[in-house]
Amino acid sequence: MKLLRHGPAGAEKPALLDGSGKVRDLSGIIPDIAGLVLGDAELDKLRALDPASLPVIEPERIGPCVGGTGKFICVGLNYADHAKETGKAPPEEPILFMKATSAICGPNDAVEIPRGSKKTDWEVELGVIIGKRAKYVSEADALSHVAGYCVINDVSERAFQSERGGQWTKGKSHDTFGPTGPWLVTRDEVADPQNLRLWLEVDGVRRQDGSTATMIFGVAHLVSYISQFMTLEPGDIIATGTPPGVGMGIKPDPVFLKAGQVITLGIDGLGTQSQTTVAAGD
Repeated sequence: MKLLRHGPAGAEKPALLDGSGKVRDLSGIIPDIAGLVLGDAELDKLRALDPASLPVIEPERIGPCVGGTGKFICVGLNYADHAKETGKAPPEEPILFMKATSAICGPNDAVEIPRGSKKTDWEVELGVIIGKRAKYVSEADALSHVAGYCVINDVSERAFQSERGGQWTKGKSHDTFGPTGPWLVTRDEVADPQNLRLWLEVDGVRRQDGSTATMIFGVAHLVSYISQFMTLEPGDIIATGTPPGVGMGIKPDPVFLKAGQVITLGIDGLGTQSQTTVAAGD
């Protein structure tokens, strides 16, 4: 099942994508794709619906595929080749940092280049959306706490991230630095989250082309690991790391984003995103 949210930013309504690619309105069935709606029982009720019984809509804007996110947790250097291109050793344990939830935006919304930025970069990532509260869960049980998966662009300002006091969060949290969606694809439709191809292009040039098979720490391990340090709640998002090909890793001269460019990215089975970069507003 592919779930989505549409409408103006901050006032999105729930919908689903049917098997023929039509968007069907869910606003008469559920209030939002958030909170308890992400649990197995509620998702089963949605699966039982006949999509043909729901009104067809033509959204003007697709919003982030999950609402009410309390935590946006990111995993750093989770692909060995990406660690190598940044000049760092692969981590022995997952590196965790937070991205402000105010960075979350729709999959095709414009991405802002922050004021004073010289090193805004791209990162295609597999997103994991929590559906059931997870505290001290085992790796064997971890995936049962996942509602589904999505595409994330973990946009990053490298100078803010690494050259201004060492706090990654401030290089990751500018408004629009978290395009999420287009769909939340429920976990039953993803046979193996460790066998997904992911890719990213800038102005039509392929920059990233990888597979979740090369993650250092897989999804089940990450959910279990993170739950040892904080309780994961429905709607929380985990961005699981990026494969090689980011702008800072291009040799001999790194390449970074500027206003007026187009970023296109996707993950097999999870959809695609397309963002135009713009100068940051007020």
